[in-house]
Amino acid sequence: MTLETLINSNIALIVIPLYFISIFAESIFNHFHHRDGVGDLKDNFASMGMGLVSAVTNGVTAFITVGALFWAAQYQLFDIPLTVASLIACFILDDLRFYWHHRVAHRVRWVWAMHVTHHSSTQFNFSVALRQSWTKHFTGTMMFKVPLVLIGFDPIAVLFCGVINATYQFFLHTELVNRMPRWYEFIFNTPSHHRVHHGRNPEYLDANYAGTLIVWDRMFGTFVEEKAQVDYGLVKNLETLNPLIIVFHEYWAIAKDQMQRLTIWQRLCYVLAPPGWSHDGSRLSSEQIKADHSATQTEEVGEMPMGLRQN
Repeated sequence: MTLETLINSNIALIVIPLYFISIFAESIFNHFHHRDGVGDLKDNFASMGMGLVSAVTNGVTAFITVGALFWAAQYQLFDIPLTVASLIACFILDDLRFYWHHRVAHRVRWVWAMHVTHHSSTQFNFSVALRQSWTKHFTGTMMFKVPLVLIGFDPIAVLFCGVINATYQFFLHTELVNRMPRWYEFIFNTPSHHRVHHGRNPEYLDANYAGTLIVWDRMFGTFVEEKAQVDYGLVKNLETLNPLIIVFHEYWAIAKDQMQRLTIWQRLCYVLAPPGWSHDGSRLSSEQIKADHSATQTEEVGEMPMGLRQN
């Protein structure tokens, strides 16, 4: 067994206890020092329960992604040796891969049906980081890792970088950290940046997709700074803590849409178009919600007396 395999196979024994210790410590701190206390304990336990089940279901179905990576390894263009420098390069490229995977998850309904689980809580704490779907290996976006292997990175290294990235992101899910130093906020994803990502405020929709490096959002025009207080959750929040409904409700919504009288193109759009798309215009996409909000803000500024407007 190689060192890489040994590390990758045992890292869960380290991070899972770390996650639960962190959740417990955050809850204790919130109880005594945070304005909202520990929050909704039922929601916290629902998140942790879904996280435990996701660890099992996604672990059992990981052969889909892992198999694809090892299959791709036989077609590598280069043989990149495992060094500190190559591991850093692999991590940076995998982080770019995550950015696009995450962006697709918000812009393609089929993938959003998986990812919506993570955004379904109206709270924001470490437990929410564990509120994960049970179907991530079935969306197809995990295949975004394949090009890294084709370039020449070892599949184990690619998988390892993904675990490290996910561990970093766990600690972004907190309100206990306000802002990091300005240089850090410019380069790295932070709790402030990720709070924006979890906001249902119109101005915060579809922003800050970064995993570890926020520079990708700055480069590709999806960065939004935290200003207004964040209202967490979905555009239309779920009124349930039933894990089966939380995990599968969007899949069921897609199935119901397919029961309508539609053209083939409309059927495809109900699966692959951005969430909120409808063939009759009866729903609003995030782009329309943001545009309406922006127009409202412009009208309000236009109606404001000159002396009250900010330069």
